Amino acid sequence: MSLTRQSSFQDHSGGKGSLYLVATPIGNLEDMTFRAVRTLKECDIIAAEDTRQTRKLLTHFEISPQMLFSYHEHNKAASGPELIRYIIEGKNLALVSDAGLPAISDPGADLVKLAVEEGINVIPIPGANAALSSLIASGLPTDRFTFIGFLPRERKDIEETLHSFNSAQGTLLLYESPHRVIKTLTAIQNVLGNRKVALARELTKRYEEFVRGDVQECLDYLQEHPPQGEYCLVVEGTSLTEERERLSAWWQDLTIEEHVAHYEAEGMPRKEAMKKTAGDRGVSKRDIYNALI
Repeated sequence: MSLTRQSSFQDHSGGKGSLYLVATPIGNLEDMTFRAVRTLKECDIIAAEDTRQTRKLLTHFEISPQMLFSYHEHNKAASGPELIRYIIEGKNLALVSDAGLPAISDPGADLVKLAVEEGINVIPIPGANAALSSLIASGLPTDRFTFIGFLPRERKDIEETLHSFNSAQGTLLLYESPHRVIKTLTAIQNVLGNRKVALARELTKRYEEFVRGDVQECLDYLQEHPPQGEYCLVVEGTSLTEERERLSAWWQDLTIEEHVAHYEAEGMPRKEAMKKTAGDRGVSKRDIYNALI
């Protein structure tokens, strides 16, 4: 990738428009900033994840765009280049998601990539974000963190993903639906242990709720209070002491093959030995498998 430079003060070369990434409310309409409202009013085109949801927002703030486009995961391959063409022709385009910052856990990142490749100015219009809002109110460390987003669907893939963050010292941030949050917490407990967590839901809404405790305490709470609404999970990272213990572990001088062979010599099936080795090293089982090929 060659070096590129973008400045808010430079002229739009060739009469191109700009791509504005506009944050929208994550629950409360007052999350909307004055700058976001002004930008949406001034842009020629608004691209939205769900046009029905966005129309409600636009109506509330009396915004009437020239064009409202649908841009989501299932049509991005076709819609992305078309939207870029409009910008190249001189139109200013605002991209919004259903809630929060666009390009976070949605296909907006693909549109940004296309825009950068075409030398189009990409301008962020900051605002509410569920993950960071959850983090700062969680009571867990905020100096270092990793945003994971949504975990995969299959149990095996969930565990492999979590294993890859086993030794991460920063706080972990995940999104989850109410139907899967118990399953995800159970996987976190199985893979990462009974760590401290904070469950945040209905952020900035009337019934905003934070549940803080260890994983088991939160699971017990959800058994008595069935999950409702979208969740952000804030999970304690590995401590420096734990990481040092891992780095000084008995297997440090073993190759991966020797590590697996050690457990096989104890009578473990090869698959189980690979899984145990992955857990020791804080990596996914797939990493161990690839190393042994």
